Amino acid sequence: MRKRHLYLALILLLAIVGCQKKASNSMTYRELGATGLKVSELSIGCGGFEKLDTLGSIELMTAALDSGMNYIDIYDANPKVRSNIGAALKGRRDEMIIQGHIGTIWQDGQHKRTRDLEETRRGFEDLLQRLGTDHIEVGMIHITDSPEEWAELEGSPFLDYVFQLKKEGKIKHIGVSSHNAEVALTAAKSGWIEVIMFSLNPAFDRLCGGATPWTAGAMDNLQAGIDPIRVEFYDYCTSHQIGVTVMKTFGGGGRLLDEKRSPLGYALTPEQCIAYCLAKPCISTCILGIDNMDELLTDLHYLHATEAEKDYTTAGQTAIASLGGDCTYCNHCSPCSAGIPIARVNELLDLAETNGLSDELKAQYAALTKHGGDCTHCGACLSRCPFSVDIPSRMDRAKAMFGK
Repeated sequence: MRKRHLYLALILLLAIVGCQKKASNSMTYRELGATGLKVSELSIGCGGFEKLDTLGSIELMTAALDSGMNYIDIYDANPKVRSNIGAALKGRRDEMIIQGHIGTIWQDGQHKRTRDLEETRRGFEDLLQRLGTDHIEVGMIHITDSPEEWAELEGSPFLDYVFQLKKEGKIKHIGVSSHNAEVALTAAKSGWIEVIMFSLNPAFDRLCGGATPWTAGAMDNLQAGIDPIRVEFYDYCTSHQIGVTVMKTFGGGGRLLDEKRSPLGYALTPEQCIAYCLAKPCISTCILGIDNMDELLTDLHYLHATEAEKDYTTAGQTAIASLGGDCTYCNHCSPCSAGIPIARVNELLDLAETNGLSDELKAQYAALTKHGGDCTHCGACLSRCPFSVDIPSRMDRAKAMFGK
């Protein structure tokens, strides 16, 4: 097994280093909201380290860093995992931006989410000690999945401790992780959250009414279009420079990659899932759970994938078409002969029709260079839309809604 790791590591280095300078520049980097940090579009999750020993952890981390990955999420409180990641980062700590979770501890051989102040303090100090560092870049409040849980945070000793950590420089920026769009939107509007770790993929975007993936029956009743709460969340984070890091890119446990388990009824490829997430302007990085060198190689193929390989609308056309009529803002209708940013107009129209026409939506629509009323009904967009959206009629609705 160890020889196999070394062999795969060699293959990886040959594959991504083939031309060293070219490989080192193949990773694309994005702003992490307004933090001033630039993070790799592809980043590494800690889940796979559960299966690795120290040597395997070092090999995987070295390959990830050499590929250009510079961001890691560490939610795992398992002492073995934290220590192995610390060993893997030794000598290269400055190359990695760490998103570490606050409010997760290891108790009786398993994970525990906590808001108890002493448990939280002990868990965070253990994280720093095992990683061999005196700070992390993003302190991520661990899993807040209901409005009630968010309300409990405000004014709590737990939150006071988080603010204290930032004041002391032990965390540079404050984040929160959530699978709930309503909570994520509330966090974005709080004024003090800088980064949000959110579960995002083509299936989760179609959850109804801001439900979490774990809500009973949620994955059995996917709606046709993107949940309006999620649309508002993505839009708010974009306009207010809040960084969003993606978890569950492949649906959790790779469900979207397996036709039998995919809630969409068809399988997507890693490239399609990643491209779907990165198409949203607010997204900074996709955090990928990587168990071994083979998976790392597979995920890194995205860096060199063709546009056809990344096109998530080419898979399961029958299943997609059966959803019918709802815009997912994928921009495949572009370019518009009249210069209308069709996806953006549709997004603002959906927000206005769902939540009411606010002054903010009016201002955002007015700021567009072209509007729904500029549509010439040429129909060119109709042949390109993979979701059979009646785009001209939606442009007419936008004109009626916004006045131009």
